[in-house]
Amino acid sequence: MARFNTVTYLLGTKFYKMAYVEFGNPAAPAVLCVHGLTRTGRDFDLLAEALADQFHVICPDLPGRGQSEWLGEGMAYQPPTYVVALAHLLAALNKPVTWVGTSLGGICGMMVAAAQNAPVTKLVLNDVGPFIPAAALKRIRDYMLGVPERFPSMQALEAHLREVHAPFGKLDDAEWALLARYSGRSVPEAGQEGAFALHYDPKIAEPMRATMPLDVDLWPVWGAIKVPVLTIRGATSDLLLPETLERMEKEGAKSHIVPDAGHAPALMDAASIGAIRTFLLQG
Repeated sequence: MARFNTVTYLLGTKFYKMAYVEFGNPAAPAVLCVHGLTRTGRDFDLLAEALADQFHVICPDLPGRGQSEWLGEGMAYQPPTYVVALAHLLAALNKPVTWVGTSLGGICGMMVAAAQNAPVTKLVLNDVGPFIPAAALKRIRDYMLGVPERFPSMQALEAHLREVHAPFGKLDDAEWALLARYSGRSVPEAGQEGAFALHYDPKIAEPMRATMPLDVDLWPVWGAIKVPVLTIRGATSDLLLPETLERMEKEGAKSHIVPDAGHAPALMDAASIGAIRTFLLQG
């Protein structure tokens, strides 16, 4: 069963609260699951429940998402900000963690794992690596700029998610309903009784809107990571390219391919959950 909590972090001249849910025994080895750009920590509910028998699983909502506070400035929604908030969470946990990061969550994970004295002992990167092509970033930017402000019903919001997140893989109706449940927030104001919006601050798109997407080269960061890495790739992903994964494998990373998925696998299927559990239990 999920337990709700918050951690306070300082950004600039203001303190904010970041929400998280946790599963399992707090005395067990910790697994920190960090979601992608427009998602929330509840994306990991099925994975967390599957691991809770042996692990303490912690799933935060990044700043501006889910139950976490929105930031005052849209341009603050960038990886260094998320790393600040997550570092406060790591300090509050005060124990080693395995980091599971999807897309943006994986970028943050690489940044943290590369730091000196980081508490990260293993790293699972879900469909992200040290090279991110501009074309994939442009696709994500264009999608974000085209998101409707309101949906007339939860059913309409779920239909939107099924379309734009089809690359998550072959999800069943219950899994799509779970994603939709935590992806929407009620917006009854301004005559929109019963309407819903996606559960994030629309300003998270501002950094992407402000610049033309360029290739992102994180190979120097990757070179500083000394912990075991499992890389998961959607078979048709446009963000984690086959040649990037091949180089990661040559440099020691283990890998798991999710068929019938693109960017990024939902980590709800038994094979992906099994691959993660096996990696966590390896000495």
